[in-house]
Amino acid sequence: MRTFAIAANTFREAIRDRILYLLLAFAILMIGSSRILSLLTIGAEEKIVKDIGLAAISLFGVATAIFVGVGLVFKEIEKRTVYTLVSKPIRRSQFILGKYLGLVMVLAVNVAVMTAVFYLLLFIKGWMDLAITRAIFLIFVELLLVTAVAILFSSFSTPILSSLFTVTFYIIGHLTWGLLVLADKLDTGAGRGLCKFLYEVLPNLDVMNVKGMVVHGLEVPIAQVFYASVYGISCTVIVLGVAVLVFRKRDFL
Repeated sequence: MRTFAIAANTFREAIRDRILYLLLAFAILMIGSSRILSLLTIGAEEKIVKDIGLAAISLFGVATAIFVGVGLVFKEIEKRTVYTLVSKPIRRSQFILGKYLGLVMVLAVNVAVMTAVFYLLLFIKGWMDLAITRAIFLIFVELLLVTAVAILFSSFSTPILSSLFTVTFYIIGHLTWGLLVLADKLDTGAGRGLCKFLYEVLPNLDVMNVKGMVVHGLEVPIAQVFYASVYGISCTVIVLGVAVLVFRKRDFL
């Protein structure tokens, strides 16, 4: 109950943040402008609209998770309100989970608004298909993980460093495929082994990226959606667990 109370309070505070409305406005503008940009390319109108629309939902969702998430815990520490909270019968795990759920609620609202605008544009043109819904679902799963990472770094670092760390995590997560390419080009067995080990250990956000399949009209198998969802949620649970452990180790008394 305390966790949901913290989540509700976090949601109310975050929803008042002007940066959310600014990001949302840019995302909606970007989705709407995709229709205009598509007219510049003959024969690829549908692909451009879908590509820009899905990219806007993903990128602006990540931006929201980072810009809001990295300051959630830090602001409580800076304002010293966390000292009051930890002195009450509130577990630190409840505090972290409450902050996380509050930001997830904000992301859900933002993604829902962007998706509604995107669906409206697709409906008008008659380009709706099931793969788009699956792609947006996996985008949200990815946002759950990015949000957890932002909360983790926010629990022990400053907003600037937390932003840098989270952006780095996001970039690495989408470039892990390069490790396999590098492994195939290396001559030494040790080098190939190291690349493959890093590929297995580092987060692979590309698992949840099916935007390219949707843009090119390919079917997104439900088995792939299930695997990507389980992978993303499992990573999210692990990251949140680490965030709770780190926050428990901090001395506020």
